[in-house]
Amino acid sequence: MSYPAQSLQSKVALITGGSRGIGYGIAEQFIRAGATVVITGREQSSLQMACQQLGEDAHYRVNDVDDPVQREQLISEVLATFGKLDILVNNAGKHCKKPALDTSEQEFSAVIETNLVGVFSLSKLCLQHMIPRGTGSIINISSMSALFGLPEVSAYSSSKSGLLGLTRTLASEYSSSGVRINAIAPGFIESKMFLDIMAKDPEREQRILQRTPMQRFGSPTDIGHAATFLASDAAAFITGICLPVDGGNSIGF
Repeated sequence: MSYPAQSLQSKVALITGGSRGIGYGIAEQFIRAGATVVITGREQSSLQMACQQLGEDAHYRVNDVDDPVQREQLISEVLATFGKLDILVNNAGKHCKKPALDTSEQEFSAVIETNLVGVFSLSKLCLQHMIPRGTGSIINISSMSALFGLPEVSAYSSSKSGLLGLTRTLASEYSSSGVRINAIAPGFIESKMFLDIMAKDPEREQRILQRTPMQRFGSPTDIGHAATFLASDAAAFITGICLPVDGGNSIGF
C-alpha cells in the first residue's frame, strides 16, 4: 500500500506542550497523517483530556522541560516504549510580558531556560538517537517576535530569536546525516486567551488585521498543517528554514 508524500504513517512524534493550543493542533494533524504521537505537559488532567479527544494514537507523559533529569527520562521512556523517535516538536514555552526595565534577570533567565536551553537539550538527546538511524525531523516553534520588534517581550523575543540561530546551526551541522531541523514562526493564532484579549482591545485587533494581508487570525490547525508538511517526506529537501505561518503578517505594511 502506498502513502502520499505528506503521510506520517508509522512515524513516532514527540510534541512538548501538546495538550492545548498550537501543540494540540499539531498533534491532531500528525495523527490524521498516520503518526503515533506523545504529548507532554505539566498537568496530567489536561494531558488525559487531550488524549481522549485525540484518540488511541495519542499518548502522554507528564514532564517539565525545565528539568534536565526529566528531559533525559522523557526521551528514554519514549524510546523504550515505542522503539524509536522520528519527529520532535519543541513547542512548550514560557512567556513574560513586561517592559524591559521592569523585567528582572531571574524572569529573563527563566524564559531563556524553557524556550532555548530546554530546546537545545531535548534536541541533543533526540539527535543522539536520530543521527545513527540516518533519519529524523526536529521542528522548533518560534514566533513573530523573532522576525520583528514587539514591545514588552524582551525575554520572549530573545529566546525565540535565539531559537532561529539554534535551528540554523543544528541544520548546518547535522543535516548531512539525514536529520532535518526547521522552525515555524506562528502569526496571531486564535485561542480562548487571545480572543479574550482581542475582545477587550478592539483597536489592537484592527491594527493586527490591517497589517495581515489575509485579514484573519490563524488557527492551531494552520500550524498543524505546516508542521505535518515539514515533518513529512514532502519536505525531504528542506532544512534550516523558518516558515512564517501568519497570513502574511510578517510582510504586511
